[in-house]
Amino acid sequence: MDYISFIRSKVGHDKIFLNFGSVIIYNENNEILLQHRADTGNWGLPGGAMELGETITEAAIREVAEETTIQFTSEQLHFFGIYSAWDIKYPNGDHAQAIAYMFHAPYSGQQYAINDDESLELCFFGQDNLPTIFCEQNEIIIADFYNDHNQIYIR
Repeated sequence: MDYISFIRSKVGHDKIFLNFGSVIIYNENNEILLQHRADTGNWGLPGGAMELGETITEAAIREVAEETTIQFTSEQLHFFGIYSAWDIKYPNGDHAQAIAYMFHAPYSGQQYAINDDESLELCFFGQDNLPTIFCEQNEIIIADFYNDHNQIYIR
């Protein structure tokens, strides 16, 4: 049983903290790879929840590989922020304060593909043609990335 399922078996849909690792993958045109989410029908950044015993970097690497098949090493990831001020209510009724630890990494041209039931499709988007993003937290993260991804953001 994964960590979220274990916690949810104890507290139901009550609000909890969730730690997420995520990577903004950008190409040579400064477009970012987004995941069309099966749960909301909107788009978001690849990444997901940290499991017990993982570092946040390991979680980000694992989640990106699970959702996109793209493999990264910790040396390829560049940390650029912690985002902790947002509540998320999921379609199934779960409520969480999401703490997102953000990295970015250049796309190396690896093939990518949907690798789980959480994704409908994967696509690169430029700043001027972003689709509907699934939550405000991801919108702020994306805006910060395009503003200055060499800065460290704490929000």
